[in-house]
Amino acid sequence: MSEVLGSVKEAPLSEATRARFAREVAKYPAEQRQSAVMACLSIVQQERGWVSPESERQVADYLGMPPMAVHEVTSFYNMYNQQPVGRFKLNVCTNAPCMFAGGPQALEHLCHRLGVEPYGTTADGVFTVQPSECLGACGDSPVMLVNDRHMCSFMSDDKLDQLVDGLRNAED
Repeated sequence: MSEVLGSVKEAPLSEATRARFAREVAKYPAEQRQSAVMACLSIVQQERGWVSPESERQVADYLGMPPMAVHEVTSFYNMYNQQPVGRFKLNVCTNAPCMFAGGPQALEHLCHRLGVEPYGTTADGVFTVQPSECLGACGDSPVMLVNDRHMCSFMSDDKLDQLVDGLRNAED
């Protein structure tokens, strides 16, 4: 699959994207421009919805670093989508504190409700459900993150259903 994705030719970085990259690179000494890799990957994801192997190569070329070094960052952090995801990405923490407080059950409930397996996307492209490592809100477990930005705490089955309904209504 990655060979197929890796062969897809994407549009080159736009001038607007390059300008955003330049603002991030300017925050570091010239010899440390690679330090902007995470910010550049975030920009690509905001603009394209995910970070493809071609996008990784474009970031690597811009920053003057090996493509594998960029891929190591992309694949280490689950905030970077390495494949297209739904309009709403739901990351459910399944790490130890959330595991003991119902994280795996919350993940299972969401998957069952939406008719997907973990890492799956609904047929309509609206939701992607993923397990996640620690989200740093252990006292509020089980927790989840919507689109890498909105933290949801104490996620019972009822709260999960309300969240799904609310997001689906927002989509309509």
